[in-house]
Amino acid sequence: MPRWQNGSGTLRFVQTDAGETTPTQPEATEAPAPAAPSAPLAIALEIAASYRARARGLLGRDGIDGALLLTPASGVHTFRMRFPIDVAYLTRDLTVLAVRTMPPGRLGRPRLRARHVLEAEAGTMTRWGLRPGTRLKIDTP
Repeated sequence: MPRWQNGSGTLRFVQTDAGETTPTQPEATEAPAPAAPSAPLAIALEIAASYRARARGLLGRDGIDGALLLTPASGVHTFRMRFPIDVAYLTRDLTVLAVRTMPPGRLGRPRLRARHVLEAEAGTMTRWGLRPGTRLKIDTP
């Protein structure tokens, strides 16, 4: 598993829990179809890999475009946050263990097998179709 540094990247869905691969590009034989909200092609991603960046997280912000990956992390809190968030707990190989919505002022339970945590604005992960068993891929520049 690569060690990430603070910065940005792109989040892509690789495989769903049913074993189907979510296409990242249309097949050559098919006409290009618009991306459905439940299967985005690419999501803007911020990576917080240092202690300082993880501690700061989404504090002091009014929102986020895309998602924030906290790595390594197994749990989060929303104390002093200004907006509710969706939280996805990820395994070492970036498979989603659980997705939760947390209002401000809460302490989330750490997940034993979680090695990374993905945060986004509340309702965003539902629109993306992110659910337990979905496998993700992170592309960094």
